[in-house]
Amino acid sequence: MLKYFLPNEHAKSIFEITPEHLKQKGIKGIITDLDNTLIEWDRPLATPDVARWFEQMKQSGIQVTIVSNNNKKRVEAFAKPLGIPFIFEARKPLTRAFQQALRDMNLKKEEVVVIGDQLLTDVFGGNRLGLHTILVVPVAQTDGFFTRINRNIERKILNMMRKKGMIHWE
Repeated sequence: MLKYFLPNEHAKSIFEITPEHLKQKGIKGIITDLDNTLIEWDRPLATPDVARWFEQMKQSGIQVTIVSNNNKKRVEAFAKPLGIPFIFEARKPLTRAFQQALRDMNLKKEEVVVIGDQLLTDVFGGNRLGLHTILVVPVAQTDGFFTRINRNIERKILNMMRKKGMIHWE
């Protein structure tokens, strides 16, 4: 069961994930979380660095779709100015939104990575569907109410994985 919570890769931030790295793996699309993955959960708009990261992906022919559990107003306000497709109220870790993103990008699951900051939503949801998952360190040290609950559960899961020798990025 723990394997469903184990990401395929770990990165300190999205900026460590380059188009070159993804293309070497045959990746043509990214499904990414929004809050605490791309920007702080309480920051409304993209930073210039995040906007440049999206542009790098686009210039390299890598599609990006934001899949967030947050509401339409929040996700649309971030994604629309950047011209990035998005799915809101995704109900991750359920796989429906991930499947929708795959259809929208017209890509196979072998051609897509999921990037997120949470084991219980992003990694678990992506792994359930057989997608390549990349866990990033949360951008902010604070979280919304439900995410704080998830983080407590995640710490326990990470500790179990450490004891079993499953974590290799620390």
